[in-house]
Order: sequence, then C-alpha cells, then structure tokens
Amino acid sequence: MELSETETPVKLAGEAPARRSRNWASIAAPLAVGLVFLGVWEFLVDYYQIRPFVLPAPSAIAVSLVENLGSLLGSLTFTLGITLLAFVLAVLGGVLLAILFSQSRIVEMALFPYAVMLQVTPVVAIAPLIIIWVGVDKPGFAVLILAWIVAFFPMLSNTTLGLKSTDHHLHNLFELYGASRWQVLFQLQLPNALPYILAGMKISGGLALIGAVVAEFVAGSGSATGLAWRISEAGYRLQIPKMFAALILLSLTGISIFFLLSWLEYKLLHRWHESAAHREN
Repeated sequence: MELSETETPVKLAGEAPARRSRNWASIAAPLAVGLVFLGVWEFLVDYYQIRPFVLPAPSAIAVSLVENLGSLLGSLTFTLGITLLAFVLAVLGGVLLAILFSQSRIVEMALFPYAVMLQVTPVVAIAPLIIIWVGVDKPGFAVLILAWIVAFFPMLSNTTLGLKSTDHHLHNLFELYGASRWQVLFQLQLPNALPYILAGMKISGGLALIGAVVAEFVAGSGSATGLAWRISEAGYRLQIPKMFAALILLSLTGISIFFLLSWLEYKLLHRWHESAAHREN
C-alpha cells in the first residue's frame, strides 16, 4: 500500500523529537546511575563510620576538591600539556609511518617489529633509561617521550590496517585510469582509512593521558609539575580526599578527551560512513 503525500511529512517531523529523546536518555541514564552510586557510597561511609584515610565520603572529596582546586588545576595543566603534545606527535608519527609502510612492503617488514617492541615494553622498565638519556634535569621531556611511546602504536596499527583495507577493485580501477601512486594514496587509501585513523585517535588520546600519568609517577617529575605527583604527595601525607579529588580531575580529563574525539569522529563521518550514521532501529 502506498503512503499518501500528506503522511510522509508527519513521519519525518516525528523523527527529530525521537532523536532528541534518545540523546537526553543517553545523558540522563549514566547521570542517574552515578548519583545512585554516590548516594550509596555516602550512606555506607557514614553508616559504618569509615575513617577518611581509608575511604572518604563523596562530600569530603568535594570539599577537598574545592579547597585545592587552584593547585590541582595548575598541575593538571602540566599533565594535560604533556598529554596533548604526546598525542599530536603520536598521530603525526603513526600516520606518516603507516603511509610509508603502505608504499613499501620491505620498509614495513623491516620496521614494524620494532614498533611492536615499543608497544610491549613496559614504560616503568624503560623510564630510568629515558631519564638518564635526556638528563635528570629535564623530567618533563622524559615524561613526554614515555607518553608518546604509549600512544604511538595504536595510531600506527590502525592507520596501517585502514590503508590496507582499501577495496582492491577500486585500486585496480584507479590504476586502469592511469592514477599515480600519490593520487591513489590521497584520493582512495587515506579517505578509506579515515575511520580507522579516528578510531586510533580515540584509543591514543586516552593512552597518552595514561602514559603521561604513569611516566610522572616513575620519573618523579617534582611537586610543582604534574598531577600524578600531587596524587603521590597526597598519599604520602594520608590526604586521601585530596588524592581522590586529583583522581576525579584525571577521570574527567580522560572522559573529555574521549568525547571530544568522538564528536570529531561523528562530524567527519556521519554524512558518508555507516559507523556514524543515524539509524531508526
């Protein structure tokens, strides 16, 4: 049975409210779960009279966050700067090296095992060497290198996979029409690899933050620098609410990085790629 012309606009008009309703639900559901969790946490700490140096209540953590916000934000700025720089270097290095791999199978076979070696080597194992090589007076540079090592491999691996996933029929068609190697790369392979690159960026963004924090712990970058040192300092002094406050800032930073990269992925892909397209079911 065919729909009349007057029925179609009514159906289309109802799509936007339904989509907005789903968007609100995706925000309200995790907020509700979080509020319930915090409420249960507050109740149990108060009911069992748990001491703050064992497990502080959410209210005590909030008070500590407000009281120490200035110093914590200053340290977060340092950690975030290291994270963003390591992330940018990981994206540039991973994409460029993956392009080189796609152009030369010999280069890929020669260098890829060493990239894997960087990935599987624990940061805590090589941190002392990195600090010695760059100089103990440059802990920030050592932290940057270690954070880059952690964030680099997902970009290289995902981009290499994306470049290799190009439909070989399209590749043959480009060659049939006399396209150069660079035309094939920029007009076929890189657009095809874009979803893989963006997925790698979402992974590397979080890993860059983790790498920066772990490197700060290992390198001992000093009390006036990263947020990891503030966490260690609070732990040594049994200022557990302050420690939790710093952890909350780190978590919020990681969540912000993830959602910012997810938004970028949606903006770049939703008009043409299935992974970001809206579905009715």
